[in-house]
Amino acid sequence: MTVDALTDVTGLRVGHATRRGDGWLTGTTVVLAPEGGAVAAVEVRGGGPGTKETDALDPRNVVQRIDAIVLTGGSAYGLDAASGVMAWLEEQGRGVRVGPDPAHVVPVVPAACVFDLRRGGNFRARPDAATGRAAVEAASATSPGAPVPQGCVGAGTGAVAGRVKGGVGTASTVLASGITVAALVVVNAAGAVADPATGALYGELLLDGRMEYPKEHVVAAAGRRLDEAAAENAPPPLNTTLAVVATDADLSRAQAQKLAGAAHDGIARAVRPVHLLHDGDTVFALATGARPLDGHPLALNDILAAGADLVTRAIVRGVRAAESVDGPGGVWPSYEELYGKR
Repeated sequence: MTVDALTDVTGLRVGHATRRGDGWLTGTTVVLAPEGGAVAAVEVRGGGPGTKETDALDPRNVVQRIDAIVLTGGSAYGLDAASGVMAWLEEQGRGVRVGPDPAHVVPVVPAACVFDLRRGGNFRARPDAATGRAAVEAASATSPGAPVPQGCVGAGTGAVAGRVKGGVGTASTVLASGITVAALVVVNAAGAVADPATGALYGELLLDGRMEYPKEHVVAAAGRRLDEAAAENAPPPLNTTLAVVATDADLSRAQAQKLAGAAHDGIARAVRPVHLLHDGDTVFALATGARPLDGHPLALNDILAAGADLVTRAIVRGVRAAESVDGPGGVWPSYEELYGKR
């Protein structure tokens, strides 16, 4: 049984730590790999990224597998959340062995952040090591294949997509080969996710081809509401869309790197524009290696295509799952408040 989420890749677990109220609107999401870790890669295409340990994932470098990936709010300050994840992994004896004692490990925890500073009202309310530890503990406490909460949770708590509320979305599929591919996205884009003329989500148009458009009066009312909300907010600051694309296929580090790059196409289909100088768009790829990949050089193509499609679908789901925010840090209506449920 699948749950249409990143956790359909056997062994992966997802945990959120969410902070709301009293000036807070932020959080951290951790993707926890199975024991023994997973092959990982990353592709950064935004002009303003905030990352940690991404150089370790270069196929030319020594680290072969990693144990967790951290997605966090708080801009560069929020990268402190990775320290809490590292501490927890060290306690479990998980990481790169660096000494004769099995406890002598250095966990490699790649991390990336979104900009959500002051969206809850307090500029200093941002994730730290304790937030990261809470998220990885939440991931560890889940059962295998557990559903993943979506919307305004974890790193998506303070996310904004254009002028509407963003959030966390996830999706998965099983290919004809039996290989599972899945994605989890934190939608915090400077670009728009919906066509202002019709109210249609760009991602839904591409995935479904045909859809029922919101009525003209709904689109007009949504436009007025968005203008009113924008007038109450500070000018749009830095933004970033983050994604983790995963598979149970046995990929090399170079193949995982190709998957991370191809998955960026899924962002480009659902957000307009993307990869700007004030975005930090970053995609991680994970491969657990449970299923062999056909030895033909083009066997990877189906995984690449699915990865991009799933990122698009996860963006749509994250935006649709988001809830409106009206607080001291700003006003961001949800897509479904503006245009209704599909």
